[in-house]
Amino acid sequence: MWMYSVAFHDTHEADASMGPEANADSIRALEKQIEEGKGNMIKLKRDRNSLLNISTLVPPEILGYIFVLSLGRENAWYFDGLEKGSYNFLLVCHHWFEVASHTPELWSFWGNTLQDWKKRHHRSEATPLDLVLFGDESDPGVLFDEPLQNAVRSRVTQGTIRQVHLTSNDGELLADIISSLTPDDDGSKNENIESIILASYGHITVDISDFFARSRFSKLRSLDLGGNLRISSWNHLASLTTVLTTLSLHPSGLLSPLTLTASWLFSILTSNPTLQDLTLSDVTLLDDVDGSTVKVQLRSLKTLALKGEFRHLSILLRRLILPEMLDKLDLVVSDPTVDEISQTLAPYIQDYFRRDPRFKGRLGVYASSSHDHISVAVGAVHTRTTIPGLKPPRVLLAVLTNHPPPDVLEQLLINLITLVPRDRVVFFDGDTDARVPQELFFTMPNIETLCLTGLLLSEGFLQPDPAGPHANTKLFPSLQSLCLEDPIFQNKDDWSHLMTYLVHQTSDGQAISLEVVGDFPHGCPEMMRGIRGLVKEFTHHRDMEEEEEW
Repeated sequence: MWMYSVAFHDTHEADASMGPEANADSIRALEKQIEEGKGNMIKLKRDRNSLLNISTLVPPEILGYIFVLSLGRENAWYFDGLEKGSYNFLLVCHHWFEVASHTPELWSFWGNTLQDWKKRHHRSEATPLDLVLFGDESDPGVLFDEPLQNAVRSRVTQGTIRQVHLTSNDGELLADIISSLTPDDDGSKNENIESIILASYGHITVDISDFFARSRFSKLRSLDLGGNLRISSWNHLASLTTVLTTLSLHPSGLLSPLTLTASWLFSILTSNPTLQDLTLSDVTLLDDVDGSTVKVQLRSLKTLALKGEFRHLSILLRRLILPEMLDKLDLVVSDPTVDEISQTLAPYIQDYFRRDPRFKGRLGVYASSSHDHISVAVGAVHTRTTIPGLKPPRVLLAVLTNHPPPDVLEQLLINLITLVPRDRVVFFDGDTDARVPQELFFTMPNIETLCLTGLLLSEGFLQPDPAGPHANTKLFPSLQSLCLEDPIFQNKDDWSHLMTYLVHQTSDGQAISLEVVGDFPHGCPEMMRGIRGLVKEFTHHRDMEEEEEW
């Protein structure tokens, strides 16, 4: 301790003798060495970080996408908001900072509520903007005031808006925002917009005609319009869009549904040959083409979903040529007659089944009907499990009817199933009020898995009519598995009709698996043993919770 005190005293004496000028020079010299050391340290750290696997193995594009995911921005439609410390990855190393700086998705977002817009609208206007408003999540006290309006108009002027995704129940708010997005002249504004989603679900119809008429959409790839919107003319879209890959129109129909003429629609489809996804739901399509039969072919189409009145959809179906292969085809038709199904829909669907090579193999069919709805879903089956899943491609044919008589309902269901290449069906699931006639099952001799819901277990259950042309023929010669869900027993505790069927089905020595699901009567032990003796596996479950565990 004494030696330290003496040394300190001697040093202090020496420094004092050098004067304040010498002290200042020494301090500057030391600071210079410190700064040089810092630079060397930073360089060494960068050299070390450059050798890390994250820098050498992960491309910058992937690393940037990881940063986007860390902010919760993987979905451009909805965003929960930034958490505290969200941008801490900027501090990890120089490489990460550079990658983040060149990832526009990290900086091109104001949020999805008006209060988010208030906080972030001042960000760099050179960054492409994704303008998102989600539902009614905004605080009612926050207004789309003049600063926000000016910020949006500035973006329009500079052409830095990339995506516009706006949905709201407040029609007036939506109209104000769209007004700010609308250019003041007919110049080449909004030409950098790549995606538009607009939906108004309030009680005010929002007119978006000027927004489309005054904008250029040379880069527009996705257009999704829903709710109560109005467009006076679609000619602009037909003439100025050429690279659309997604077109979705789904008005709510509460006030004034979107109305398209056939010529407008065909012009849009023709000018956008790269279209991949087309959805029209309850769109009023007016036929103004004077009986033209010129076909429209969309070679890039992957998904086609049409829902609405048959008289509107048939205008499109008569002239649209489907590509050889689709990932999904949904046709939901309101109030067609049996003749309309046969004359218009049948040739259209059957032609598609013939052309798509993926329907040449094993197929599964899900048939469902109730008092006002019929649907038939068809898909490829790639597994031989008890209940195989339907893989793409998938075709859904649905008919919404107005409480037709049972015989009409049954005939519509038969007509839809008849459209399927029935010789390739190996899986059939019927959840239906309508009776599927035996003649139809005889056209599907390769069914391996059969699931039936609500079927009456009566005399002659699943057996050919003894007085019919197939009296001595097995109804399901290839059957391997039978599942009965919520079967209806004709007589209490009477499993004899099921037993009779099993004796008939397994008479040639080919055993099947049997599953019974739902609320059904108890069978006597002898009957249960008899059933187990006729099948290779027998399981039964009384409620849906157990059913999910099979």
